Amino acid sequence: MQHDPTTRTSPVFVVSKRRASLMPDADADADADAPGKNFAETLPTEMSVKIFGELDAGSLCSASRVCRLWHRIIEGSDQVWRRPCLPVAAVCQREVDGDRRDGLTWKVTLVKNYTRSCVKRDWLRGRYSHVRSAGELIGRKMAPLDAETWGEILQAELDR
Repeated sequence: MQHDPTTRTSPVFVVSKRRASLMPDADADADADAPGKNFAETLPTEMSVKIFGELDAGSLCSASRVCRLWHRIIEGSDQVWRRPCLPVAAVCQREVDGDRRDGLTWKVTLVKNYTRSCVKRDWLRGRYSHVRSAGELIGRKMAPLDAETWGEILQAELDR
């Protein structure tokens, strides 16, 4: 059987409040206490890392609270945090590159730059172009931005 490199399948697993399972949801409730049903217990750690590496940041945080094993795998592998950090890097490339050069992990880089990337992206998209009062900004998160970023934002405003 040939492997088709153009076909990519996403890993699928069920997460319930009681137990992670490779089984359909109905069977998971019936056999929740059966040993060996947690994929992380049966697969090599490298495979679990690959599965967790497909998740976004919010899902990783939720998955790390499922059980101690999942927590250890997610917190112990820097690679699972790389993929969720890529959208942040697309907006804040300079900051992410600097943090990585300084030896920060992907997770720390993500946490450090996530809010900044959201604010910068909103500015660049013109979300704040027509603010008429400070009241319109209530409830919106802000983050410190450097002079070069403000230059990019000002240029985007001039181009609008």
